[in-house]
Amino acid sequence: MRILHLSDTHVTRVAGPNADGIDPRESLARILNDCGRLAGLDAVLVTGDVADDGSPEAYAAVRSLVGAFAAERGIPALYTTGNHDERKAFTAGLGAELTSVTVIAGHRIVTLDSLVPGRVYGHLDDEQLLWLRSVLATPAPQGTVLAFHHPPIGLDNEVQRTLGLTNPDDLAEVIRGTDVRLVLTGHFHLQLFGLLAGVPVWVTPGVVNRIDLTGPPGGERAVRGASATLVELGGPGSPLLHVMHARDPHTGRTAHEHDAETMAGLIARWRPEAPGRR
Repeated sequence: MRILHLSDTHVTRVAGPNADGIDPRESLARILNDCGRLAGLDAVLVTGDVADDGSPEAYAAVRSLVGAFAAERGIPALYTTGNHDERKAFTAGLGAELTSVTVIAGHRIVTLDSLVPGRVYGHLDDEQLLWLRSVLATPAPQGTVLAFHHPPIGLDNEVQRTLGLTNPDDLAEVIRGTDVRLVLTGHFHLQLFGLLAGVPVWVTPGVVNRIDLTGPPGGERAVRGASATLVELGGPGSPLLHVMHARDPHTGRTAHEHDAETMAGLIARWRPEAPGRR
């Protein structure tokens, strides 16, 4: 079982460079082109912030690019919401449900909706967790992969503590002891691995840019270059995760950089008013 895992495409209504001078559609096209020769893919998955502005035009552009990539291979294209997405336009533009169950060769992929409208952090509400518990009550032949946007893990820095999933303990309680083999997320625009209730959690780097943690302490540096993850399941070393970077002459160049004071102001604005609640 092989999944091409993308996240944070941040496509906008109008084609062309964004505020960082990056064309999100070009970044997405580059990574899809450079992943075009990967053999044996069974699905392509985009874990949120599909659109930067929630516009129908942005979803149409992503569906055209990712959909064509999937159609050429006869595989499904799966999507989850992110904090930049708009639910109604997301479902209409991508033909995707906010939560879904897809079974491929015995592997079950469950997509969840961690979007909190108007907020940067994420949350999985009680109704959704109850639904997930009911799905997991019956094990899949080859186990389950969960996919959503906001990571339930994070490094010990203020940005990730503020912007991740607000209720990871609730999710941990639901998945503990089940057949969940892997959790796939995005949002942080960098690669990160950790465990939740003993289950591997993977954060794939962004397509539109990548956060460079070698920047000044307390600040944020984003660099150019589209990335994706090849996920392999079912083998003796499963799960195997390999990060790929698009060939781009601008890779590694600074897209934007915020100093510690600017980031402190943004974090104060983004912080949940009532943690754990929508």
